[in-house]
Formats: sequence, structure tokens, C-alpha cells
Amino acid sequence: MSEHHWPAYAILFFVLLQRLSELAMARTNTARLKTIGAHEHAPGHYPLIVAVHTLWLAALFWLAPGQPIHWSLFALFILLQLGRLWVLRTLGPRWTTRIIVLPGAPLVTGGPFRFVRHPNYLVVVGEIAVLPLVFGLWGVALIFSLLNAIVLFIRIRAEEDALGG
Repeated sequence: MSEHHWPAYAILFFVLLQRLSELAMARTNTARLKTIGAHEHAPGHYPLIVAVHTLWLAALFWLAPGQPIHWSLFALFILLQLGRLWVLRTLGPRWTTRIIVLPGAPLVTGGPFRFVRHPNYLVVVGEIAVLPLVFGLWGVALIFSLLNAIVLFIRIRAEEDALGG
């Protein structure tokens, strides 16, 4: 590994570890919610979400090392991570990567949900676009933003249906 590649790898491994730990947390939360009567709604689109996010990160691992880092855009990415943490903290044990419905549970209306119905998706839209731009990868940002938009269109419709909205 070249000396000028390490900052990109450090950033990307941070994101990879973050995503893997979130998947573990989501799996735990999903299992716990199901034991108290929750059920999954519209699981068919989930592999598409996994594919888009996996390919996005793989493209970054392939193309970002050696690229100059735009630190102001990295700062914006860090702000997005604070938004992600806010969502995770607000949802707590109800946060999952799937659409899990707990009958009778009220919708979460605190934290960022006071301002936006789907704050996590706003964060994800920002992340998908901004992280490639940190490395000057405009094409990756554009392609995966379009793919993510398609997946989110499907996802939000399914989630609104599940929530009765």
C-alpha cells in the first residue's frame, strides 16, 4: 500500500466497520422486536438495498485510494455521521435495516423525526453522494445516487404502506 493511499483506506475501513456494526445491531434489534410480536413488511426489496450499498462501498475501495481528499467534503460527511447517530439514538432498540412493524407501537416523533418523516434516508442520500465526492469521484456519486433513488422510492413506499401512511 502506497503512503498516499492510507487516508482513503482509513476512511473507507471506518465506514465499513460502521456498517458492519450497524448490521449486527439491526439483526439484534430485529430478532428482539420479533420476539415481542413485530413482523417484517415487504422484505423483497431488501436485497436491492444491500446490493446498492455493497457495490457503492466496493467501488470506493477500488477507485478512491490514491485520489486527493477534499477535506471540506469529508467534514460534511462527518456531519452526516452525526445525523446518522442522532437517528440511531432516537430510534434506539426500534432501529433496524428492515421494515419491522410492532403492532400498537406509536410512531417515533422525537429527535430528527420532529422535522422530517424519514431522516435516516436523508442521511443515506447525503452519504451516497458525499463520500465519493470526498475523493473527487463524481461518476460514482452520480451513478449510486441514481441507484439509491430507485431503491429509496421502493423502500419509502413500502414503509409508508407498513406504517399506514
